[in-house]
Amino acid sequence: MELALDPFVLGGQRYDVTPSHVAVRLAITRASGATVFELELDARVGGPCMRCLAQAELEVGVRARELHEASAPEDDELRSEYVVDEHLLVGAWARDAIVLGIPEKVLCRPDCAGLCPDCGADLNVEPHEHVERVADPRWAVLERLRAEL
Repeated sequence: MELALDPFVLGGQRYDVTPSHVAVRLAITRASGATVFELELDARVGGPCMRCLAQAELEVGVRARELHEASAPEDDELRSEYVVDEHLLVGAWARDAIVLGIPEKVLCRPDCAGLCPDCGADLNVEPHEHVERVADPRWAVLERLRAEL
Protein backbone atom coordinates (compact mmCIF):
# COMPACT_ATOMS: atom_id res chain seq x y z
CA MET A 1 0.00 0.00 0.00
CA GLU A 2 1.06 3.62 -0.44
CA LEU A 3 0.98 6.13 2.39
CA ALA A 4 1.09 9.94 2.33
CA LEU A 5 3.45 11.32 4.97
CA ASP A 6 3.34 14.95 6.06
CA PRO A 7 6.45 16.94 7.02
CA PHE A 8 7.32 16.83 10.71
CA VAL A 9 9.24 18.99 13.18
CA LEU A 10 12.25 17.58 15.01
CA GLY A 11 14.40 19.72 17.30
CA GLY A 12 12.58 22.82 16.10
CA GLN A 13 13.44 22.10 12.45
CA ARG A 14 11.13 20.95 9.66
CA TYR A 15 11.92 17.67 7.89
CA ASP A 16 10.20 16.44 4.72
CA VAL A 17 9.72 12.89 3.53
CA THR A 18 10.40 12.61 -0.19
CA PRO A 19 8.54 11.54 -2.11
CA SER A 20 5.54 12.41 0.03
CA HIS A 21 3.94 9.04 -0.79
CA VAL A 22 5.95 5.99 0.26
CA ALA A 23 5.33 2.30 -0.24
CA VAL A 24 4.43 0.61 3.05
CA ARG A 25 4.25 -3.07 3.85
CA LEU A 26 1.81 -3.84 6.64
CA ALA A 27 1.23 -7.31 8.09
CA ILE A 28 -1.49 -8.08 10.64
CA THR A 29 -1.50 -11.34 12.58
CA ARG A 30 -3.10 -12.72 15.72
CA ALA A 31 -1.04 -14.11 18.60
CA SER A 32 -2.47 -15.34 21.92
CA GLY A 33 -5.59 -13.18 21.59
CA ALA A 34 -3.66 -10.02 20.70
CA THR A 35 -3.18 -8.40 17.32
CA VAL A 36 0.37 -7.96 16.04
CA PHE A 37 1.01 -5.21 13.50
CA GLU A 38 4.26 -5.15 11.52
CA LEU A 39 5.28 -2.13 9.46
CA GLU A 40 8.07 -1.86 6.89
CA LEU A 41 9.00 1.13 4.77
CA ASP A 42 11.98 2.91 3.30
CA ALA A 43 11.89 6.71 3.18
CA ARG A 44 14.14 9.58 2.25
CA VAL A 45 14.10 12.40 4.80
CA GLY A 46 15.38 15.89 4.02
CA GLY A 47 15.98 18.81 6.32
CA PRO A 48 18.65 21.10 7.75
CA CYS A 49 22.04 19.81 8.83
CA MET A 50 22.50 20.29 12.59
CA ARG A 51 26.00 21.77 12.11
CA CYS A 52 25.87 24.00 9.02
CA LEU A 53 22.12 24.27 8.25
CA ALA A 54 22.63 23.08 4.65
CA GLN A 55 20.17 20.56 3.24
CA ALA A 56 20.78 17.05 4.57
CA GLU A 57 19.28 13.92 2.99
CA LEU A 58 19.00 10.60 4.82
CA GLU A 59 17.71 7.17 3.94
CA VAL A 60 15.63 5.75 6.78
CA GLY A 61 14.56 2.12 6.85
CA VAL A 62 11.70 1.34 9.22
CA ARG A 63 10.94 -2.09 10.63
CA ALA A 64 8.43 -1.67 13.46
CA ARG A 65 6.11 -3.95 15.43
CA GLU A 66 3.14 -3.08 17.63
CA LEU A 67 1.11 -5.38 19.84
CA HIS A 68 -2.51 -4.56 20.64
CA GLU A 69 -4.70 -6.40 23.13
CA ALA A 70 -8.14 -4.76 22.95
CA SER A 71 -9.22 -6.11 26.37
CA ALA A 72 -6.16 -4.70 28.19
CA PRO A 73 -6.61 -1.58 30.36
CA GLU A 74 -6.20 1.81 28.60
CA ASP A 75 -2.72 2.59 29.99
CA ASP A 76 -1.39 -0.96 29.65
CA GLU A 77 1.64 -1.55 27.43
CA LEU A 78 -0.29 -4.30 25.66
CA ARG A 79 -2.49 -1.62 24.07
CA SER A 80 -1.05 0.20 21.10
CA GLU A 81 -1.46 3.97 21.12
CA TYR A 82 -1.84 3.74 17.33
CA VAL A 83 -5.13 1.84 17.55
CA VAL A 84 -7.99 4.26 18.16
CA ASP A 85 -11.63 3.18 17.96
CA GLU A 86 -10.54 -0.09 16.34
CA HIS A 87 -8.67 1.77 13.58
CA LEU A 88 -4.91 1.57 13.10
CA LEU A 89 -3.38 5.03 12.61
CA VAL A 90 -0.74 3.92 10.11
CA GLY A 91 0.35 7.48 9.22
CA ALA A 92 1.08 8.47 12.83
CA TRP A 93 2.85 5.18 13.48
CA ALA A 94 4.97 5.49 10.32
CA ARG A 95 5.91 9.12 11.13
CA ASP A 96 6.95 8.21 14.69
CA ALA A 97 8.91 5.19 13.45
CA ILE A 98 10.74 7.37 10.91
CA VAL A 99 11.62 9.91 13.62
CA LEU A 100 12.99 7.10 15.81
CA GLY A 101 15.06 5.87 12.85
CA ILE A 102 16.74 9.23 12.28
CA PRO A 103 20.26 9.50 13.74
CA GLU A 104 20.80 11.67 16.82
CA LYS A 105 22.63 14.24 14.68
CA VAL A 106 21.34 14.92 11.20
CA LEU A 107 24.37 15.90 9.10
CA CYS A 108 24.77 16.86 5.45
CA ARG A 109 27.91 14.71 5.43
CA PRO A 110 29.88 12.88 8.16
CA ASP A 111 32.78 15.35 8.14
CA CYS A 112 30.64 18.52 8.20
CA ALA A 113 32.69 21.35 9.70
CA GLY A 114 29.69 23.47 10.70
CA LEU A 115 29.52 27.25 11.01
CA CYS A 116 32.26 29.58 12.25
CA PRO A 117 31.42 30.62 15.83
CA ASP A 118 32.84 34.11 15.20
CA CYS A 119 31.47 35.18 11.82
CA GLY A 120 28.88 32.50 10.99
CA ALA A 121 30.46 31.49 7.66
CA ASP A 122 30.02 27.92 6.45
CA LEU A 123 33.35 26.22 7.24
CA ASN A 124 32.69 23.56 4.58
CA VAL A 125 32.75 26.22 1.86
CA GLU A 126 35.19 28.69 3.40
CA PRO A 127 37.53 27.03 5.95
CA HIS A 128 39.28 29.65 8.04
CA GLU A 129 40.35 30.63 11.55
CA HIS A 130 40.16 33.97 13.26
CA VAL A 131 43.65 34.88 14.50
CA GLU A 132 42.83 37.49 17.09
CA ARG A 133 39.74 37.33 19.20
CA VAL A 134 38.49 40.43 20.91
CA ALA A 135 37.42 39.52 24.41
CA ASP A 136 33.95 40.53 25.49
CA PRO A 137 34.42 43.18 28.22
CA ARG A 138 31.66 41.56 30.29
CA TRP A 139 34.00 38.62 30.93
CA ALA A 140 36.93 40.78 32.15
CA VAL A 141 36.27 40.06 35.83
CA LEU A 142 36.39 36.31 35.20
CA GLU A 143 39.61 36.68 33.16
CA ARG A 144 41.28 38.47 36.08
CA LEU A 145 40.05 35.78 38.46
CA ARG A 146 41.45 33.05 36.19
CA ALA A 147 44.82 34.82 36.05
CA GLU A 148 44.96 34.90 39.87
CA LEU A 149 44.34 31.18 40.18
